[in-house]
Amino acid sequence: MKLSLSLSQKPPVTPVYTANQVLKNEANVARSQGIALYELMHSAGAAIFTQLSHSWPNAKHVLIVCGKGNNGGDGFVVAKLAHQAKIKVSVLLTCDVSQLKGDALSAYQAMIFAGVSLLVEDAVNKSAVSLAIINNFSGEVIVDALFGIGFTGKLTPELQELVTSINYQQAKVISVDVPSGLCATTGNVQGDNIEEQAIIADVTLTFIVYKLGLLTGQAANFVGELFLAPLDMNSDFLSQVKTNTYYAQYKWPLNLPKRLPTSHKGNSGLLLTVGGCSTMPGAIRLASESALRCGAGLVAVSSHKNNQMHILSGRPELMLAPATSALLENSNQLCKANTYLVGPGLGQSDEAKQLFELICKTGQSQHKTIVIDADALLLLSKTKTQCNHWILTPHPKEAAALLHCDVASIEADRFLAVRAIAKQYGGICLLKGAGTLISDGEQVVINNSGNAGMASGGMGDVLSGIISALVMQSDNNFYSTCLAAYIHGASADIIANKNGQRGLLASDLFIPLQQLLNGKVPNH
Repeated sequence: MKLSLSLSQKPPVTPVYTANQVLKNEANVARSQGIALYELMHSAGAAIFTQLSHSWPNAKHVLIVCGKGNNGGDGFVVAKLAHQAKIKVSVLLTCDVSQLKGDALSAYQAMIFAGVSLLVEDAVNKSAVSLAIINNFSGEVIVDALFGIGFTGKLTPELQELVTSINYQQAKVISVDVPSGLCATTGNVQGDNIEEQAIIADVTLTFIVYKLGLLTGQAANFVGELFLAPLDMNSDFLSQVKTNTYYAQYKWPLNLPKRLPTSHKGNSGLLLTVGGCSTMPGAIRLASESALRCGAGLVAVSSHKNNQMHILSGRPELMLAPATSALLENSNQLCKANTYLVGPGLGQSDEAKQLFELICKTGQSQHKTIVIDADALLLLSKTKTQCNHWILTPHPKEAAALLHCDVASIEADRFLAVRAIAKQYGGICLLKGAGTLISDGEQVVINNSGNAGMASGGMGDVLSGIISALVMQSDNNFYSTCLAAYIHGASADIIANKNGQRGLLASDLFIPLQQLLNGKVPNH
């Protein structure tokens, strides 16, 4: 039975776009508002200068590194404005002046007219001179205006050297629209030594709308703090250009409905968790306890007989279910459970396979939600089974197994991967990683919580328990999964803000999980 006050609320979201969508439509949207493209460039440059002044108000010397495109044009505007504000400005142009065209050329000419000159103009040894300028820069801020959102592929060897030099400087870095070298659509950076392939920014100010590639995957290593400058075009762009990708922006406190005074444990459902081979008892225990902390009424655990004392120790609220597929098949727990969770610590044995098949067969025949995690995902990858009411929770390696490819292919385009898994297997797919993605095969929601401290054992098990508990208290699996991803990451953020990221344990999340779901704003 579902709670009459369901937790499945549509998350607050902001539309997100591919680089191509922005490049194709920004001019049309600007024209519809009567905004000239040169005016738009000036607005972008002004926004960068404002953000720079806000982030580093005491900056006295700024180095602006410009490419030949409109991103470089934005940099020229920044240079002019900084010069007018009596800040020392150094401008490094990575191409010949003769290569500047259109609005970028106009912005360059306006900068020169204002009294700003290039550090080095056309020269045979320009690359070497440019490197020396960067290496000897002693100012406070570098403006990355090399490449815009249209960049794809790898940097040239000369630009790799330049980017590496910038990344090794002590000065703070602000990137214009996107860190140069990062794909604004996929969040991918090509090359083995990625610190040589893209600017590592302290701040990125993107324009008009959010781009997909700034919010997931490798982007986390390069974007730094991300800000949006709408440039007075955001609302019109959103209304004129459609997308099926969204950035979830939950805020504390969560405004979730309170339980009815007459609620009892049956209202919140019975969860059957299946996992934990003889050598991995912790995973299923973490998943099961997190489900209790997130409001599951009852949790029964089917695990190897050697794990039973470990599971009950310190958490007597957990119940035991039969440990083998033969006994579980005819059990009350299998019949009465509202939701199944299978996979944490399950292993790949013949018995594990039988348990997995039993859960899938029963869940599909009785139309119950099945959360499939960890080892169960590897078992699923060996089948061609499809189901519309299960939730798959792979990390990139498990996603690669599901799509029969390598991890690099998953990370090359996480949006493509998460949609492909949901379409191939049905249901909902949650692709873990920095900027977790949730998809039903069409729409994608990007999670906005979490930190690097979550790179520790058991975090995924806790997440699977959260998802399982929330779907039992909800009437929309997709929205429940989005909420689960958020409170999982937010709980980790609370602990990391208090104690630091290193040493963050999966079990540390239990208390803030409970607090967040009850509308509390924990001290952090």
